[in-house]
Amino acid sequence: MVHHSRRAAKDHQQPFRDEIMTMDILNYKRVLIVDDESDVLESLENVLSMCDVVKAGSFEEAGKILENEYLDIAVLDIMGVDGYRLLDIANQKEVLAVMLTAHALSVEDTEKSFERGAALYVPKEKLNDMPVYLSDVLEAQSEGKSLSALKHVIAD
Repeated sequence: MVHHSRRAAKDHQQPFRDEIMTMDILNYKRVLIVDDESDVLESLENVLSMCDVVKAGSFEEAGKILENEYLDIAVLDIMGVDGYRLLDIANQKEVLAVMLTAHALSVEDTEKSFERGAALYVPKEKLNDMPVYLSDVLEAQSEGKSLSALKHVIAD
């Protein structure tokens, strides 16, 4: 009986350990977040507090940052800031990119994002889960895994 309670205690601690691992891989990563909505920028900055966050509210501002600064990953809004053009720049600069959308997930946009080189496509309603998504992307990259394996994450 004692064995089972220890096991249950370990299982109970697992989410906490997973959260710590998520924070570790993201610690001090330089993350560009791009959106034309200031509340989205603020929300993402808050949930990614373990990162060195750089914010941009326009295509022009984001393009300059992508061209001139070191970044580990970029979170790009599709609408409002011409996210697909920013994705092209991120790819040229070899910056991992995650696409963000306020609209319902569509097969068209999902396929277009992946075909153009996005690591992931995330709806804005899942902003609070962004640390987990970015951790998964960075972990897959560091382990040399295909990022296509992460495509299921957004559907959960």
